[in-house]
Amino acid sequence: MRYSFILLTLASLTACASQPQMLPLQRAPLAVQARNVPNMAPTPVPVPDFATLPAPPDNPVTQGKVELGFRLWFEPRLAANNRMTCATCHNHTIGFANGQRVATGVTGAQGRRNSPTIYSLLHQRESFLDGRARTLEEQALMPITDPVEMNETLDNVERKLAAVPYYAQKFQEVFGTPPQRDGIAKALASFERALVVGQTPYERFVAGDQTAMNPAQQRGMNLFFSSRTRCAACHRGPTFTDRMFNNVGWGMDQPNPDLGRFEVTKMPWDRGSFKTPTLINVALTGPYMHDGRADSLEAVIEHYNRGGIPNEALDPRIRPLGLNAQEKADLVAFLRALSAPDNLRSLGKLPGIHLSAPQLEGFLSGAAIPPMPVSRAQ
Repeated sequence: MRYSFILLTLASLTACASQPQMLPLQRAPLAVQARNVPNMAPTPVPVPDFATLPAPPDNPVTQGKVELGFRLWFEPRLAANNRMTCATCHNHTIGFANGQRVATGVTGAQGRRNSPTIYSLLHQRESFLDGRARTLEEQALMPITDPVEMNETLDNVERKLAAVPYYAQKFQEVFGTPPQRDGIAKALASFERALVVGQTPYERFVAGDQTAMNPAQQRGMNLFFSSRTRCAACHRGPTFTDRMFNNVGWGMDQPNPDLGRFEVTKMPWDRGSFKTPTLINVALTGPYMHDGRADSLEAVIEHYNRGGIPNEALDPRIRPLGLNAQEKADLVAFLRALSAPDNLRSLGKLPGIHLSAPQLEGFLSGAAIPPMPVSRAQ
């Protein structure tokens, strides 16, 4: 089982409403889900032992924090328009991505970058594609106040949450305070750390189940780990990421290319470098690359097959591969074997979340959820 966490980069939808109302999420068509996520294990993924999850000393993961974080993840009061939620841009029905090239915030403004998936990032040292947030807790609040994203003030968020009996009681129970920004960040981070992913077909295959991957996926696996492609030089380990920042030659032919990590460090070798993404559930999370201009896994493979776009900071490991059509198709087949269900449904059944079975199904289906009652005017 793999620990995953959820990065918060939020966006979309311009309509405003005085009463909080989560808008329906856009689901991937079932046919697309079935094509992209083969051999998914039917067994529900359980809730982990929270005490075993790596976390900062000042924010150990507890059930109460996870329960509070689950509700906050789907809470439209975090946004200025009282409609957008964390799940708007990190949609669990499509791999915690949003299916768009770049994100759109509450004012209609668009960001520069693709919304990354939230899977398998628990052990990352920095958050965001450029690593500008040092911790998950620091990152959790930034989309709320970003004018291009949720465009809300933390004072307003605290006020709105304090008016809801559930939050007033739950924050006192978990943190001994009214709703406050420090608790919001810690609860969201704890929920994100508690999201775990089950075994992929690839993991079942290497554990001895020879039926878990088909011949094309097995051929793709051999290519992926070969010295010819060297995919595993960056996409390595159980989460298929080196947790580093690399220039892979994408987007460097644009008039004003996004310089990525360089904007944070100002180091010349970081020009055009972005965090190596996890490949877990990558079949669901397109479009791809930091600007979302790769519409398919096939387009990503073709980019690497060409050797990327030459530039002064290009990683020396990026060079033409000379793959034929069958080999490229096999690599894509292997990437689809890195898919697995997560434990979001199991987390939603924790008793302190206070969701009935129909309410939980509403959250998980992406349907609009009626707002929780308030104790006084917001």
